[in-house]
Amino acid sequence: MRLAIYAGTFDPITRGHLSVVERAARLFDRLIVVVAVNPGKIPLFSAEEREEMIREVTRQWPNVSCARTEAYVVALARDLGARYLVRGVRGATDIESEILLARMNQELAPEIETVFVPAHAELSEVSSSRVKQRAVQGLDVSAYCPPEIESRLRRRLAERAQAELAHV
Repeated sequence: MRLAIYAGTFDPITRGHLSVVERAARLFDRLIVVVAVNPGKIPLFSAEEREEMIREVTRQWPNVSCARTEAYVVALARDLGARYLVRGVRGATDIESEILLARMNQELAPEIETVFVPAHAELSEVSSSRVKQRAVQGLDVSAYCPPEIESRLRRRLAERAQAELAHV
């Protein structure tokens, strides 16, 4: 069985991420989308919420599941018996850093291959940061994330704004 891991922060998951999931789900027998907890980042959503959102928007692919890790992704891949790491790439700006990460992962786990999967062309500029930025500005983000993610994002931003007002 060809088992792959697609890891990221997914704060929140976007249509760009989902285009990578769609393509990877066709390439592998089983795909695990992993919320990688990065202590250097302050996410808008908790790891549990991000897992919940991923499960909600990946239901259509029966071979896709979700997990979370605070460890190195290659360590999780090794523990689960995954032989592939999927890395989504949006364009030339991503590829250099992704190649460096792939080399590091290759050194840590030479038996695990990194597979680069591009997002669909029309989604190549979509990132979680850009989605959050647009939402904060009150702009439409429906082209960048599914409706259930957009509603959660708007609700969280409203809660955050309300909390900030309460502290003024």
